[in-house]
Order: sequence, then C-alpha cells, then structure tokens
Amino acid sequence: MQFPILSFIVFMPAVAGMLLLLIPADRKTEIRMAALAAGAFALILSIWVYFSYDVAAAGYQFIERYDWLPALGISYHVGVDGLSTPLVLLTGVVMFTGVLISWGIDDRPREFFAFLFILATGVFGVFVALDLFMLFFFYEIAVFPMYLLIAIWGWKVTREYAAMKLTLYLFIGSVVALVGALAMYFTSGLGTFDMLALENAGFSPEFQRLWFPFVFFGFAVLGGIFPFHNWSPDGHVAAPTAVSMFHAGVLMKLGAFAALRVGIMLLPEGAKFHMPWIILLTLVNVVYGAFIASVQSDFKYVIGFSSVSHMGLVSMGFATLNKEGMLGAGIQMFSHGVMTALFFAVVGMVYDQAHTREIPKLGGFRKVMPLVALAFIVGGLVSMGMPGFSGFIAEFPIFVGLWNAVPSHLFANYAWIAILAVLSIVITASYIIRIISKVFFGEIPEEFAGHVHDVNVLDKVALVFLSAILIIIGVYPDIMVPMVEQGVNNVLRLLGGA
Repeated sequence: MQFPILSFIVFMPAVAGMLLLLIPADRKTEIRMAALAAGAFALILSIWVYFSYDVAAAGYQFIERYDWLPALGISYHVGVDGLSTPLVLLTGVVMFTGVLISWGIDDRPREFFAFLFILATGVFGVFVALDLFMLFFFYEIAVFPMYLLIAIWGWKVTREYAAMKLTLYLFIGSVVALVGALAMYFTSGLGTFDMLALENAGFSPEFQRLWFPFVFFGFAVLGGIFPFHNWSPDGHVAAPTAVSMFHAGVLMKLGAFAALRVGIMLLPEGAKFHMPWIILLTLVNVVYGAFIASVQSDFKYVIGFSSVSHMGLVSMGFATLNKEGMLGAGIQMFSHGVMTALFFAVVGMVYDQAHTREIPKLGGFRKVMPLVALAFIVGGLVSMGMPGFSGFIAEFPIFVGLWNAVPSHLFANYAWIAILAVLSIVITASYIIRIISKVFFGEIPEEFAGHVHDVNVLDKVALVFLSAILIIIGVYPDIMVPMVEQGVNNVLRLLGGA
C-alpha cells in the first residue's frame, strides 16, 4: 500500500494549526518557528508530489479512496492530474512564503497562523478531491477562515465590510453551485458523488444546458468572473498581506478550477452551448479590469483589479474549449498565483515602511529597498506577458486559442475578441510602468527620509523564491507545460475532441 501522501498534504496544515493553539500565547517566537516548520513541510511534500507525477502515464495519480457514507454514495476520494498537480505546488509555495511575510505579525500570531493553515487545508482539499461532496466540503473550509482573517487582522478602515461582502458573495455562489451538483447527483441515477463516475453519467444535452450556468457561475464567483467580481478588490485590499497572497494567489484559482472540474468536465455539452457568451464576460474581465487598475491611486487596489483582469484570462482560456486556450489557462493559474503573491508581498513591505498606499505620496523606495523594487519589476514583466517569463508562456497560448476557437451560434469567429483582449497587455504595461516610476524611482519624500529601511532576511528569501519560480518557468517551460498538457487532453476527451 502506497503512502497516503495527498491525505498528508491536505490534513497536515489543519493539524499543525491545532497544535499551534496548544503553544502558550506569549511564546510568539516559538509560534512563528512552528508555523514556518509546518509551511516548509507542506512545501516539501507538494514539491515531491509535483516531481513524482508521471507525465508519460498521465491520468489521475496518487489516488486514495475510502468509502465514508456508502449509503449516500459519499467517499473520501482524492487524486491529482496534470492540471491539479501544479496547483498543489502553488498552494505549498504560497503557504510557505505567506508564513515568511507574516513573521512580523504581533497581534495573536498563534490564532492567525492557525486560521491560515485551516484555510490551506481547504485549498489543498479542493485541488485533490475526486468526490463532488468532498469538493464542496473542502471548498467551504477554504472560504470560512477568510472572514475571520480579514475581519480580525485586516485593514481597520474596511475590514468588516470587506469580510462580510466576500463571505456573502462566495456563500451565495457555493449554494447556487450546490444546487447544480445535487441536480447531477439525483439525475444521474448512479447514487454516487464520485466525479469519475459522473463523467460517464450520460446527462442529456438539455439537462446540461439548463444546469451548466448554475455550476459554472456558482464557482466562477470565487474566480472573479464579471459581473460577480465586485467582492474581490475590496477583499484584497482589506486583507493582511499573507491573506491577500492566499486570496489572489490561490483562492481565486479554487473558483476557476472547480468551475472547470465540475462545470466543463461533468457537463461538456452545456459548456459548448454557453461558452460563446461567457467569453464575452471574460473579455470584460480582462479589459475592464486592466482599465480600472490603471486609474487607481491606492497601490493595493491596482494589484487587486489587476488580479481580476488576469483571472479573466484564465476563464477565457477555459472558455475556448480548445487545446491551446486551455493549456494557457492551466499555466496561467500557476503563473498568476505566484505573480500576485509576489505583488501583494511587495505592497505589504512598502506599506509597513510608509504606512500609506497612496501612490502619489510614495517615491524613491528603490534606494532603500532595492530587492523589493527588483521583485516588483520581475512581477511586472510577468504581468505584461514579457517573453522569458512565465506570463508569456501562459498568455500567448490563451490568445492563440481564442483566435482559433470554433465558430459558434453567436460568433462566426473570435479573432476580434482576441484583438480586444490583447489590448489589456498595453494597459497593463502602462500601470506597471507608472507604479515602478512613482513608487520605486525618483526621490524619497521628506516625511520618509530616515524612517524607511530595507526589509529583513525572511522577506528577501520570499521575494527571491517567488521571483525565481516565475523566471524558471519562463526560461524552461518544459518543467510544467507537458504536465498541464496531459491534464488538458483529458478535458478535451470529455468534450469529444472539441
């Protein structure tokens, strides 16, 4: 019997969080060290799974299955494929760097790390779940701690409003998706929530067309799809730095992944019918999000709306229903996750020094925080889709897939949508260059002179680690592309070679 590595990855953060609560609250150094050890262990395990995945064999691997409630067809069934394995690694990366960035939290760090690790258990669980009931179970575990993390440790000005707004949006979305999931369960006649069985349930085209929007949009709310994206920037801004990293870096991928896994893969005929107008919504995400980001004066709001724009590319790639688009979307989920974690880490470091996020009030931070400036530039180049960085490897196939999308009942071709979507790159470049110029170059304002200093060693380790990942994938895409391609091939099989 093989070692249950996925179960270990999923439940280890929650167990670590519970153990942290046993440490006396006044022993903050020991709490931080224990949290760092747990984060490092999760990262090591996720790296092991990533590099142990057999790309040649493809399919679901590291499978574990235990009947939990057989009378209701509920089982603990987990496994990873070419699309979910990179996301497990992404979660490990963000969890580890989130602990490093949060080292300076002095207000109840024990409870903060405990909630953060419970959140991580939910995220890991969704990415590996092969049972529909368990997917929802872990999905709710991932959403619930966000309210407490934002409402207690977030930005005092908007934290209660943002936490409640986020929770209501995501709760309503998950209820809508649950209705669609239950419709699949009862209609299939199989008496099981096993998603591998439901893939072959043979739902009628009419059923799929009716219920696909429930499932897809219910989950896509968390993916930030227009017009249900409104909660996201407020949630980003109000959250403490590590939670923003988790929120944008991993949680939004949860929505996109679940929309793919439950919507597109279980209801492929519904996907084919509805995707043309969903592409239009993702176009609004991509272009509108970039425009709104470009006019923000708050540093964190810029990154928040930028995240909405780039997540639109993920949904757009999946909506093409072809190999190029979905391949790009799969890589974009990982690339964007690391990139936004890097961005929010930089914003947090600048805010900790300046105590303001207003871009016009900042300047010259390159002189005292050179590595922070360099990390933001790397993230900016990724955001712009510059060749040699992971953003190019992800975004270029999405635009190619959109250009080559099969004509539908709504559009004879999608070339004009691809051209409009590409405009977002120009807009993105404009606000990234503006931030680099205003925040990191020029002279340091007088009120900051002598008060601003460089970040600590742990912050530097996090920045270098995140930046290195973005560069490695850009320079050596074969480290990820063949794996994601195998996962996409399985989706295309379910779509009938669409």
